[in-house]
Amino acid sequence: MKSKFLKATIAITIALSAASFAAEDNFALKGNIQTQATANNEDDGLKSFWFRANIGGQYKSESFDAQVMFRIFGPHFGNTIDGKSYDKILADLYWANYKYNLGDHKVNLKLGHWKTDWSQSTNFGTYIDKEIGTRGFMMRDYSHDAFELGWNYGPSAFKAMLGTTDNKFSTGYARVEERIKFCFPLELAAAYRVNALDAMTKSATQTHRVAGYLSYSFIQNLRLYGEIAYLKTTTDSDVNATSIAAGTAVKPEYAQGSEHLPFYVGVEIPTAGILDHLMFEMEHIGNRDEFNADADDFAWTVAFIKSYGRTKAQLNVYSEKELDDIGVALRFTTTIK
Repeated sequence: MKSKFLKATIAITIALSAASFAAEDNFALKGNIQTQATANNEDDGLKSFWFRANIGGQYKSESFDAQVMFRIFGPHFGNTIDGKSYDKILADLYWANYKYNLGDHKVNLKLGHWKTDWSQSTNFGTYIDKEIGTRGFMMRDYSHDAFELGWNYGPSAFKAMLGTTDNKFSTGYARVEERIKFCFPLELAAAYRVNALDAMTKSATQTHRVAGYLSYSFIQNLRLYGEIAYLKTTTDSDVNATSIAAGTAVKPEYAQGSEHLPFYVGVEIPTAGILDHLMFEMEHIGNRDEFNADADDFAWTVAFIKSYGRTKAQLNVYSEKELDDIGVALRFTTTIK
């Protein structure tokens, strides 16, 4: 009953939202259906396989943007109520963005829950946010509750935000980012993040993250790009297994006193229109086996991306723990609105 009530509530909310903005040309329903399968050379069958749907709406105007998106999985994803499995429905994105024009300067205040990944690889990167050693698949899933202040002037876009890792804003981080995007061919970005909010109410170490991104296009679809980061974690004698278990200290993101220098480089190669994108990437993380047991320091991926009408297909061939341990992932995304 609870699941049916939740579904009905969501459906009514979307319907009412659509009706409320029906007269507004700037409101649009959005949705897509995705399916993904992965396999490697050690499995007899697929390593994973799933379908999911994303549906919601987005409003755009000169002074205000907003988006609400729900993500829907099948019952086999384990959403159980009273011993029965139901569809799993998640509030995936929900944010509002207030925009102000001050002559040539544009200022915005964004609040809510959204994805913040800023690297443009097919598999690696986003070291400023994600845990080292984790990988994405073009569409990233890192998101958080946050407040963001933005300032745009010419090719420069500056952002400063506070993000939380709980629902009380007692643990979390501060992050600043500067992106310089020229019309063609150069794009630069740099960011700094520190888990400053962790120390507000408890003992905590600080992990300082600095990252830089560069992309240079020679011609259309012939591009070099990459990201490098430096991560440094401080030490605090009050942060230990006993204090963490007692709830008086925050567990460090990485080992106290540790330093890391991850990077990846990539090249996009033109295919005379056969593919939308063909990209090869190589990543290096020193002592990667500290995060992924028995893993090589280097990793690689090749991505093949092609759109057919409303459907985009992406095939990634990549290394798993070892360079010769090959995995394959295929995703189809069909836009329905």
